[in-house]
Formats: sequence, structure tokens, C-alpha cells
Amino acid sequence: MSLFDAFHPIGAIAVTPQGVQLLQPLCQQMGATLYGPDSLNLQDKTTVVYKSSLKDHIASIWSENRALIFCLATGAVVRLIASLLQDKASDPAIIVIDPQGQYVISLCSGHQGGADQLTQLIAQQLNATPIITGASHGLNLPGIDVLGLPFGWRKGPGDWTGVSHAIACQKTVQVIQEGGSTLWQDHLPQNHPFYFVFPEIGENVTPEAQIWISPTKGRFAKESELPKVQWYPRVLWVGIGCIRGTSQQLIETAINEVCQRYHLATEAIAVITTIDLKADEVGMVQYCQEKQLPLLTYSADVLNSVNVPNPSDIVKQEVGTASVAEASAIYGANSWLNNHNSSLIVPKQVIKANNEAVTIAIAQSSLEYTGREGQLYLVGMGPGSLDQITPAAKTAITQADAIIGYSLYLDLIKPLQRSGQIVESLPITQERKRAQRAIELACWGLTVAVISSGDCGIYGMAGLVLEELQIKRWDGKNPHIEVFPGITALQAAAARVGTPLMHDFCAISLSDLLTPWEVIEKRLEAAAKADFVTAIYNPRSQTRTQQIITAQTIFLKYRDPQTPVALVRCAYRQDEQITLTNLAEMLTHSIDMLTTVLIGNSSTRHYQNWMITPRGYNRSQNL
Repeated sequence: MSLFDAFHPIGAIAVTPQGVQLLQPLCQQMGATLYGPDSLNLQDKTTVVYKSSLKDHIASIWSENRALIFCLATGAVVRLIASLLQDKASDPAIIVIDPQGQYVISLCSGHQGGADQLTQLIAQQLNATPIITGASHGLNLPGIDVLGLPFGWRKGPGDWTGVSHAIACQKTVQVIQEGGSTLWQDHLPQNHPFYFVFPEIGENVTPEAQIWISPTKGRFAKESELPKVQWYPRVLWVGIGCIRGTSQQLIETAINEVCQRYHLATEAIAVITTIDLKADEVGMVQYCQEKQLPLLTYSADVLNSVNVPNPSDIVKQEVGTASVAEASAIYGANSWLNNHNSSLIVPKQVIKANNEAVTIAIAQSSLEYTGREGQLYLVGMGPGSLDQITPAAKTAITQADAIIGYSLYLDLIKPLQRSGQIVESLPITQERKRAQRAIELACWGLTVAVISSGDCGIYGMAGLVLEELQIKRWDGKNPHIEVFPGITALQAAAARVGTPLMHDFCAISLSDLLTPWEVIEKRLEAAAKADFVTAIYNPRSQTRTQQIITAQTIFLKYRDPQTPVALVRCAYRQDEQITLTNLAEMLTHSIDMLTTVLIGNSSTRHYQNWMITPRGYNRSQNL
């Protein structure tokens, strides 16, 4: 799975050899199609050659792609696409890259087309500067026309341009949210223009625009000049019972009629539920397929366990449970990710026509159905400097809906974050809670990046996340997992002092929070005796001071006191400290939890302020 799958299909256009050279590796990384003119006499098979004029070629591929990337002058791109632009809701994302690959420009369809986000992702790949001119980006606010997409909300009616303009002008924007996640509210900048109104609270504030987030169907007064928009969170679980053979038409009519009667939006429907005997009911299956809604079925025994307001003895005689519509709606909404705060908002309604009959009941869940497959990105951010993070890891961080990590690490990657992201930090001792929270959000349908320093699979979060998934009996598929490796602390430390790891080496953590100290001592003894170059992690904390002393004592049993040692604190960060010393004197220097200790083997040496461990190539020479 590619980090760019959400933007496919992608087309890229280069008209010069320099442009082709720049875009070829990018297109391979993104899974995009690269187009070039036949005048370039391209011999490679990765570029699709066009023979028509560039303007005609763009017109021919316009509707086939969700994004188009140009390595061309911005003015030329504007003239080429001007006649093709129709609507920001349907136009492809248009992105321009300068021939030197220094700048990536979001030109058109920044929000709904995804050009702003794609621009940031491409910039990470090229190590370029993203140019995004949208007002919401400058204010560090989510675009209001894409606000609900991570949560699976559906867009309703309204003056989207007017509300977006009000937000850009920092006018007072009223938000009435009656359903769906409020996570987006928790991650707004301090100077945001929104004020939040709940049904039970009245605020004496005059709004200049309004956002309504609700499963209720909005009725916007035509005479009002106040710009308003509505998002529909998918929180309605519609339970259905019907006579065998009921048509799709009546089922759809019944749902529409009941929703209209209770002022509910059909766009807010999350799932259709029923008894398992109806799993093959043709009309119901066809309706779900047409509306792209999941159909969940439950056994009579399960439905019998649900307390309903309107049980029926007749229904129980027929199918073995006193309720189908009400019970399945209530049970489904409450069992969705163990969300037990759901309630029945529409008791069963019977709609009849000719010899057919449909029973409808609706429950509202406090947690919306996203309709998305969750993604878990386990990301190693390296030693902490942005230029030491791999392009793939940078892209994963920027693309994610949510980022979870320790506050120090999140501060280091702030330049990679984008507006609208959910960013949650948990203390350094709450790794398990971090893993559980990441899994919870991913199971809900979000794309979640879990950040570790160094490599996520070496003393990082990746192993813990997989352990927690195993406990939850993860099926190996949903959420989808991808691991993005990073430069480890021992690699970073070694690079700052020379080549101490040129021969066999090992890493040992002195933290006994998760590993008994007796086990750690055995490993220290074995590493010292076997003459491994040894990297020591977590050497000393404020309360744990004896362990590094014991480690030195063990190594002095087997190593010369003059054995080279490197103490590297915060490698590649602004407060980096490097000390070259030896085994006997290492404890005379400052060592803390941010220090990596590298102890050389019997052949390691210091030379001109560098630390060298010979690999053995020059044994015949006396160096």
C-alpha cells in the first residue's frame, strides 16, 4: 500500500529532460503516470509519450486523474488549464513543481481536491518547500469543506464559500454540533474564530457564520444573509424488519418517509441492521449496495437480549425474537466499537404498501461510523533532527489524520504537522496507553502515526503496538500496519564519533522498569566477556544511578581501563554533547537518560578525535 493511494490516479507532466529526470523517481514512489512529449525522444519505458499538443493532451487526461502534477512554469500551467476548470469539488488537484525541485506549489483544488495535502507530501519526498496560499492553512485551521472527511461525515447544503471566507477573515463562527466526534475541536489553535453552542447552553453572541454538525436535516432560511453550512455525521443506525420479498423501492420509501417525519438526514445513516434471517433479503441487499451502506445482521438470541420499548409477540412467534427493527438498531449502535451510550431516537414505524410492509427504527450512536479502513503507521523519527528523518517517514507523519507520541518527540516534528491533524501526547511512562489509544483511533477508521525516537522497532513503540493488537486478537488486516524505520540512537551516536560499530556489536538498556535487573546483569556480563562493542541505552535517570556504575565494573573485569568510550547526548539536536573518554574515566562525565554510551571492544581505538573499531581488513599492517 502506497502513502499516496488516497490521491490515485495521479498524472505528472514534464516537457524538458530536466523535468523528466526530476519527476521519474517521484512518480515511481507515488505510483503516478509520467507523461512527456515525443520531441524529447525518450527511450525509457516509464514515461508515456504524447504526440498531440500539450493543451490537447491535458484535456484528454483531465477527467481520468484525481491529481495532476506539472514540472512547468506556473503561468504556463494557469493558461493551459484555465478552460478546463469547472468546480473545486470536481476538478483534480493541480500541483506545480519548479524545474530545480525546490518548491512545490498547490495551485488549484487545495481542500476538496487534496492539493494542499498532496503538496506537503511531495515536498517531503523532494526535501522541497511547500507553497500553500489558502487562508485556513495560514491560520493553522482545518478547511471547513474537508473538516469531516477523516470522520466519514457527509457534506450537506450551504454557502461553503461564504463560511470559508468568514473563517479566513477571523469572523465569529458559531458551531452547533449535535452528533459526531468533537476531536477536531480539541486540536484548534488558541486564536480560532469558532465558538461552540450546545442545545442546553445559550450564549449571547452574534455569529457572522454558522456551522451545523448534526444528523438532523437542516432548514436554512432563504431570506437569511448569514452564511451557513451543514455536515452530516454518520451516527444513525437504521433497524429494518420486513415481510419476505419486500421491494427495494418500498424499503427506500419507508426509510425516506421516517427520516423526513423525524427531520433526520438520510446522509447521516451509518449502517442498516436486521435479523440474520434477512441477510439474503433481496430488496434490503439491493438498497444497501446502491447506497453503499453496510448491512449487519444479528441472531434472534442476540436481539432477545435487548430491551426494547415496543416488543411484539407476533414477531417473536415468527422469527424467535420480540423485536427486529428496534433491537437490531439499538444493539448495532451500542456494539459499534463497544460504544454503549447509544439510544433509540425513532421507535418502530410500520410503512405498508399493497401486500408489503416495512418496520423502521433508528438509534443514534455517540460515535460515528467512518466507513474507512484504519491505518497504523509505526514511525521511527531518528535522532530528532528533521534532516535525519527518512522521506517516507516524513510523508507518513504529514499524511496521518492523528499523531501520537511523547511530547518531546512531537515538538521536534512540529514542522511536519499540518492543520487539522489530531495530535495527542502522553507522558514517557504511559507507552501502553499510547499504543492502546493509537489502536482505538485506527480501529475507528483513522490513519494514525505512532512516533518513536530512533527506530520504532528498537526500544520503540512498534513492538508494544503489535503486542496490544495480538491481545485484541487482531485479524492481521484491519487496521492495516506499515512500519517506517528510523536511524537508531546507536547509529546516530556512532556516526557523530566515527566508526565504532564496524565489528560485531550489541545494545543493552539499563532500564529495569520492564526487564529484571538480574537479566540485564547477565547480558552485560555476556557482552563484556564476548568482546562486543556495546551501546548502552537509558544509562542513568534521576532515581536510577547505580546501574551504570555496575555496568562499568562488569566491563572493567574483561576490558582494558583505556578502552575507548563515547558519550553522545542528543545526537543531531541543537543541544548535542559529545565526549570521548575511556572505560576507567567514563563516570567522571555527565550521563543521563538522553545519553547513549558506546563502549569499544579490545581493538577499538581513538585517533584524531575519532573512534575507530577495525573490521580486520588491515591485519597484515601495523597501524
